[in-house]
Amino acid sequence: MPQDRPPAAPPPSEEAWNGLVERAADGDQSAMAQLYDASSARVFGLAVRILRDRSAAEDAVVEVYAQAWRDASSFDARRGNARTWLMTLARSRAIDILRSRRREPPSEPLEAAGEVHSSGPGPEDQSSELQRRNYVRAALENLHPEQREAIELAYFSYFSHSEIASKLGQPLGTIKSRIRSGMIVLRDLLEHLAAAPVARASRESER
Repeated sequence: MPQDRPPAAPPPSEEAWNGLVERAADGDQSAMAQLYDASSARVFGLAVRILRDRSAAEDAVVEVYAQAWRDASSFDARRGNARTWLMTLARSRAIDILRSRRREPPSEPLEAAGEVHSSGPGPEDQSSELQRRNYVRAALENLHPEQREAIELAYFSYFSHSEIASKLGQPLGTIKSRIRSGMIVLRDLLEHLAAAPVARASRESER
């Protein structure tokens, strides 16, 4: 019986991860998606062991691959393999999150108990929300069109991954990879866009 499409390629071995990182350093987003597929289970496992919280570990994984995409050009296979590099990033990020959570106050100060807040958003909240939307729109414009289309269908039109695959006539795995790699790039772009106004404000205050 003929197959509808060729079978999926086997996941790259750990020995091939070095090459994926090097391709990512050249801007190859598909290589980053392949690296994520091949290695994220190990990264997640380490984050869970350190944080003992699956939700926090999932956040750590996203941040690890955002950093990996951003710093791929600094990876040097002569100094160590990609597996060690990723696990070092994961351990460092998980410990940072753990320390941050320990520094958080366990509850609101007693003085806050008597405060009454309006249920509607204030002017500052509305301004912040508008600014966030502008950041997201600007970041989306910088994504590859195929990534942007898949992300917009998933997060703004509420299509499931299967529905997106059917709508675009693409394999489900392709859609998942586009969304995954796009979200990694999007997170990095949003960090830079959000930091820019802060840097400008700091420079202006120094004048």
